Amino acid sequence: MRRNKTITIGEALADLIREYNLAPKLQEASVINIWEELTGKVIAARTKKIYIKDGVMHIYLTSPVVRNELMMLRESLRSQVNRKAGKEVVREIVIH
Repeated sequence: MRRNKTITIGEALADLIREYNLAPKLQEASVINIWEELTGKVIAARTKKIYIKDGVMHIYLTSPVVRNELMMLRESLRSQVNRKAGKEVVREIVIH
């Protein structure tokens, strides 16, 4: 039996994302997924853990040297992350 009002899979996914309010979490996940692209392989290899909670990006590093470098570049990195995301996903970066 064929329905009169059919929708595409893209429309169904958009409705699902809107209904369950998943857009902010998906944007945070996309920012985490582009971490290596933003920082390069060397820094990404020394990143132990990264997550975003309440607009604050927490980055755990294994190298004190890389930690020091990223501390100085925090604001620049934050603006690059938000530019890639297309909107302000990260308000602050905390480096551990």
